[in-house]
Amino acid sequence: MRWLRDNGLTIVLLLLFGGSIAGQWVAGWHVANEDALRHGMPLMSLSAYAISPEFLSSVFENWESEFLQMSAYVVLTAILIQRGSAESRDPDESEPRDARLELQAHKPGAPSILRWGPIWRALYARSLGLALALLFLASFLLHWTQSAKVAAQEALEHGQAAPTTLAYLFDAQLWFESLQNWQSEFLSTAVLVVLSIFLRQRESPESKPVAAPHSQTGA
Repeated sequence: MRWLRDNGLTIVLLLLFGGSIAGQWVAGWHVANEDALRHGMPLMSLSAYAISPEFLSSVFENWESEFLQMSAYVVLTAILIQRGSAESRDPDESEPRDARLELQAHKPGAPSILRWGPIWRALYARSLGLALALLFLASFLLHWTQSAKVAAQEALEHGQAAPTTLAYLFDAQLWFESLQNWQSEFLSTAVLVVLSIFLRQRESPESKPVAAPHSQTGA
C-alpha cells in the first residue's frame, strides 16, 4: 500500500494514458475501415491498424506537441519571470537555488554525477530540458515520416506522384498538423501561468498556498 501511495500520481496518469491511447486505437480503426468501405478498399485488422502510418502519425503528432510544451516550459521558466505566478521563480530571491553546484554536490543525498566534474555538472543541471527536447525531436521525426507515408499512399490512390519523405518536410499539411497543436500547448501553458497568480488549488504543488497573496511568486 505504501508503494501505491508513494507512486499514485504516476500510476493514475499512466492508467489514463493507457485507456486514452487504447480508445484512440479502436476508434481510429473504425474510422479507417469506414473510409476503406467508402472507397472500396480492403479492411484492416485491429493489429494491422496499430502499426499503420495513419495511426502512428496521429499518435506522434500529439506526443510531439506535448514534449515541445514541456521542454519549452522547463527551459523558459529557468530564464524568464512572471511575478505572482506559482509557475515562476521568485525574482527577489537572494541567491539562485542552484548556485555553486560544486559545493552542493557534497550535500548528503546529492546525485553522485555532480561530483564527476564541471562538464558533467553542466549537463546534469540541464538534463531535464535536454531530455524533453530530444523526446520532442524524436516525436517530430516519427510524425513527419509516418505522415509522409500517409501522403504517399493517398497520392497513389488518386493516381498522383507520391512525395518523397524529404519533400514532405516542406508540405503545408505537415506544418498544419504540427502548428495546430503547438499553438494550443503554448496557450494552455500561458493560461496556467497567469491563472496561478489569482486562483488556487488546495494542496497542489502547482498552486500557491490558498492564503498566499497574489503578489507571491513561486509555490
